[in-house]
Amino acid sequence: MATKEKEVPIGIVSNYFDHVGVAAIKLKTGLKKGDKIRIIGGDLDFEQTIESMQIHHKVVLEAKKGDEIGIKLKQSVRKGYRVFKK
Repeated sequence: MATKEKEVPIGIVSNYFDHVGVAAIKLKTGLKKGDKIRIIGGDLDFEQTIESMQIHHKVVLEAKKGDEIGIKLKQSVRKGYRVFKK
């Protein structure tokens, strides 16, 4: 499925922790709580609103380019999946 024109690539899943349902995402641009993201990889394509995120196990409201964040996801993902901001 092609991405919609208003979606901006913001990062790549760098790790996924299945036991807690959390993905580590290396950001190419900023992101904040309340933003809507779309994750695409393999047969998976879903959207989710950022309800909370962490940097080094500390809750943050926003993250900047270059940060690696952890976010709880509603579906399992894999390393290398692409992340877009809606």
